[in-house]
Amino acid sequence: MVDTIVKAIELKAPLSRVWQAISDHKEFGQWFRVKLDGPFKPGSVSTGKMTFPGYEDYPWRAVVERMEPERLFSFRWHDFDEKSGVDVAEQATMLVEFRLEPTAEGTRLTITESGFEALPNHRRLEVLRDNTEGWNIQANNIAAHVA
Repeated sequence: MVDTIVKAIELKAPLSRVWQAISDHKEFGQWFRVKLDGPFKPGSVSTGKMTFPGYEDYPWRAVVERMEPERLFSFRWHDFDEKSGVDVAEQATMLVEFRLEPTAEGTRLTITESGFEALPNHRRLEVLRDNTEGWNIQANNIAAHVA
């Protein structure tokens, strides 16, 4: 079974602009549609509430792993299975990585999400399918945001 989603997009914006859009919690919140409680810092827990239509009541919880300016931003975010009755902090996590590379016309952004094997069997395929579509939407959102 596939355990990884990879979405690459060419952005017509310089590395510094794309880095700002993914690493600044306020800008990230604008295009990703989440209201975050504070800035991203490696090793810290990032919390907030989704504002994405249809998911407004979902909590955001992630542990920031790496922030290498204009190169890599990664975090482990928690799955939220509202039907489980389990607190989001106790639910499985997946690793999300944003890798940036300069191109002749701007920046290549590669978004990778992995770790779906940590999800319960009955949710794995559904979450993989939903998140694949979600990353397609988010790639378009960041492209519009930095344009």
